[in-house]
Parts: sequence; C-alpha cells; structure tokens
Amino acid sequence: MSTATQTTESTELAPVRTESLAELLVARERPPRPNALQTSLTFGWRAMLKIKHVPEQLFDVTAFPIMMVLMYTYLFGGALAGSPSEYIQYLLPGILVMSVSMITMYTGLAVNIDIEKGVFDRFRSLPIWRPSTMVGYLLGDAVRYALASIVMLTVGLIMGFRPDGGFTGVVAGVVLLIVFCFAFSWVWTMVGLLMRTEKGVMSVSMMVLFPLTFLSDIFVRPETMPGWLQAFVNNNPITHVSSAVRDLMGGSWPTEEIAWTLGWAAAFVAVLGPVTMRLYNRK
Repeated sequence: MSTATQTTESTELAPVRTESLAELLVARERPPRPNALQTSLTFGWRAMLKIKHVPEQLFDVTAFPIMMVLMYTYLFGGALAGSPSEYIQYLLPGILVMSVSMITMYTGLAVNIDIEKGVFDRFRSLPIWRPSTMVGYLLGDAVRYALASIVMLTVGLIMGFRPDGGFTGVVAGVVLLIVFCFAFSWVWTMVGLLMRTEKGVMSVSMMVLFPLTFLSDIFVRPETMPGWLQAFVNNNPITHVSSAVRDLMGGSWPTEEIAWTLGWAAAFVAVLGPVTMRLYNRK
C-alpha cells in the first residue's frame, strides 16, 4: 500500500476517533462536588504538607515550649513556691496554655503569606465551600497544638510534674485547650487578612498576646495581685482556660471555668468567623 493511501485513510479515520472520544467524555458522569468536610480536610492536609517540606516550622512547638518551662520553673520556682518541684505543679498547666496560645498567631501569618503570593486568588476561583480554606488552616494548626502539648507534658513529667487527675484529666485538659485555641485562631485569620505584611501580623499579635498571657493566673494566683489588676485578670479568657486546664489535670471538674472557656470559644467563632469570611470575600 502506498504512503499516500495510508495518509488518506488516517485522515478519514481521525474525525471518527475524535468524535468517539468526545461522546465518551460527555456520556461519563461528573464526579460529585466535594462537601465542606472534604475540602476542609484537604486544606488541613495542605497545611501539614507545609510542615513536611519546611520542618523548621516545628521549632515553635518543640524548642520554644521546652525553653519556657525550664526557664520559668528554675528561675521563679524557689522564690514563688519554695522549690522548683513545688512550683511546676502549678506552673506547667499555665505554661502549656501560654505556649499553645502564643503559637496561634502563626495561623494569621500563613494566611497573610498566601495572600502575598497570590494563592488565595486561585482558592476563590474553586467551586468549594468558601470557609474551608480558613478551616483547613485551623485544622492543620490544631495538630501543632497537640504536638506542643505532648512535648511540654513530656518535659514536665521528666522535671517532676505529677497530675492528680491522671491520664484522663490530662487528656481532658489538652482537648479543652485545643478547642479554645482553634476558636482563638480566628482572631489571627482576621488580622492576617487585614494586615498588608507578615511583619504587621506579627506586631499586632504580640501586642495582644503578651498582655493576655502575662496578665493572667499562669504564673501566680490572682489573689496575690492588687485589686484593680484582679478585675482584669479574673475576666481574662486566658485565665479561664488556664484555670480550667489546671483543675482538670489536678483531678477536679471546674464546671464554671469550663463553661467560661467554651463560652469564649463560641464567641470567637460566632463573631470573628463571619467577619473573617467577609474580609476574605472582599480581599
């Protein structure tokens, strides 16, 4: 058979094959659109992959908590409680709350960096549940909170921390802390959308976090403070979650403090969640 004849036959057959492929694609059913949970978990997995490729991000949930518990226990333990071994029983749950609360600001930093890189423009064009992007950040950070808690508790046990609540009390305290910090992180997603640079996000976060964490019952009991300062400390959300975690690990069930902690968490999500999404849609 000549080359010209083969070329003619190939040309005649090509439209038939193209038409068959087109019919096949049209006839095939489209996959169902992913639901809110699926997309949120996908973005959460994306946040975890960032840690895999840049493991230095784990420094703030490993080295930083260890440094905090060692420094405050041995610096202030003898002066405030008579000995570091006595002080750590009171301090460790508070330092745990402080360390995990401090790293919540990295949610806002991650949001701001993605905005600067233009990644959010792509996210907004996807046919997905809009809040799943933000929820994914928070789910990924919840794993970081759990890791920081495990690291601090391990170091505390080595240093002599002995929770009377046992394993159940410790787990209950950590779960309550993660729930609170998940809600508290909505503050920083909003800040990450408002600020133009990541340095701005860091500055605003520190201005808010330092007064909240240091003006609380993390280091000393509010009863030892001046009356005017007690009014702020006793109504500080960090004080409520710190007291709840401390009592849970101590073997009691602080109903009032747990209610306050969950109330603050619900308020953060109810108020700042819609505000964040409004900023996100207009960004």
